[in-house]
Amino acid sequence: MANRPGCMLKHVIGGWILIGWSLGSMALAQNPRVLLETTKGDIEVELFEKEAPVTVANFLSYVKKGHYDGTIFHRVIDNFVVQGGGMTADMKEKPTSDPIENEAGNGLKNERMTLSMARTSAPHSATSQFYINLKYNRPLDRKYSQDNFGYCVFGKVIKGEEVVDQIAKVKTGRVKGNGDVPLEPITLKKAMILEGAAAAPVADTPKDSPQKDK
Repeated sequence: MANRPGCMLKHVIGGWILIGWSLGSMALAQNPRVLLETTKGDIEVELFEKEAPVTVANFLSYVKKGHYDGTIFHRVIDNFVVQGGGMTADMKEKPTSDPIENEAGNGLKNERMTLSMARTSAPHSATSQFYINLKYNRPLDRKYSQDNFGYCVFGKVIKGEEVVDQIAKVKTGRVKGNGDVPLEPITLKKAMILEGAAAAPVADTPKDSPQKDK
């Protein structure tokens, strides 16, 4: 029996439609990625949307609003953390949205180059400030934390580790009453979403904890 071109074409087209739909679904399933352009170089981070949905949505909302643009890394402690996301060059804290739920119980660890939320001593007080772990800071994980809440990991650095390490080595001191401040300002010039976030909604401290400045 002869093959019927019309019938074969329908199957081929149907197959391509199915393949195209599958690829589209895979693209939508990718974790969001954000580029942080700093005066020391670029840092690219991947966000763990499944494990920390509230935290990731919160972070992306600040990115979309341009909140991080022009802020500085205001707290740098070598072999501990690099912290930023809320202070201007004159050490004034930018206005933020309401605090979010602490999702530190998501099973992710404060390992080297992970991205986590800074907060005050209140467990659910995180707003815009974040930090990058320079080593595995196990006491910041919920399981080992003193307050039984811990600090929420919501992403990791996937490009630019050397930039983070450069920031970690800068000279720091006291600036306007705040300790561990880089003496030469390190600015987060711009934060921008690279992909995977189309559906995301727009929403002086002890050295053993990356607390948010009050």
